[in-house]
Amino acid sequence: MAEPLLALDRVTKSFGALRVTDEVSLDISKGELHALIGPNGAGKTSLINQLSGSFASDSGRIVFDGEDVTDLPMHARARRGLVRSFQVTSILPRFTALENVALAAQSRFGSSARFFGNAARESRLNEGAMEALAELGLAERAHRFAGTLSHGEKRRLELAIALALQPKLLLLDEPMAGAGASESEALVGTLSALKGGCTILLVEHDMQAVFALADRISVLVNGGVIATGTPDEVRSDAQVRSAYLGEAG
Repeated sequence: MAEPLLALDRVTKSFGALRVTDEVSLDISKGELHALIGPNGAGKTSLINQLSGSFASDSGRIVFDGEDVTDLPMHARARRGLVRSFQVTSILPRFTALENVALAAQSRFGSSARFFGNAARESRLNEGAMEALAELGLAERAHRFAGTLSHGEKRRLELAIALALQPKLLLLDEPMAGAGASESEALVGTLSALKGGCTILLVEHDMQAVFALADRISVLVNGGVIATGTPDEVRSDAQVRSAYLGEAG
């Protein structure tokens, strides 16, 4: 059996007396879309923060692509292909869509900050940025200011920014948040098209989207994983239904 792309071994984080993740162990295989679900306050975003490197774990081990990255900072993990897309859209509204993505590509190539604001003019960056925009269906929006895009387009732009970093594993924290029904449907289609080409860990409250997309699902409750399995296995798990899916409806 191939080694997992990402393996967590008893990862734990506390803030004072509050333990937000409690000895979390799970693995993610290359090419899969793995969903992480659970009630509000379960520790999902805290775990994403630990995986991305924005939070340091108190204990446990994180192995990514065969390398122990537990003590690496966020930028070092991103350079290795462990890339995070945020729960709240984080774009530069006064830059064009192309410039937003090109600046992400610039950081991937390690270019000097002196090119800031002119990154889209660099042919190497421009080509990669346009490829990412096209993959997300935003090629026609390339030269529009990001702040003028619709909510759903901003979400897709954020995904294009993440793709410009050439991720081996993409951490998505509630990409459907704030989206209407049609925008959510479009995002599900976008993520479905990305499946296989990019390994994805998806944190999401939209259960319809989760069960439509996920190859496997892990359920986090009170900071700990109570179940991992296929969508059918998780849906039929009595403990999961009692702890979360019953209330999610």
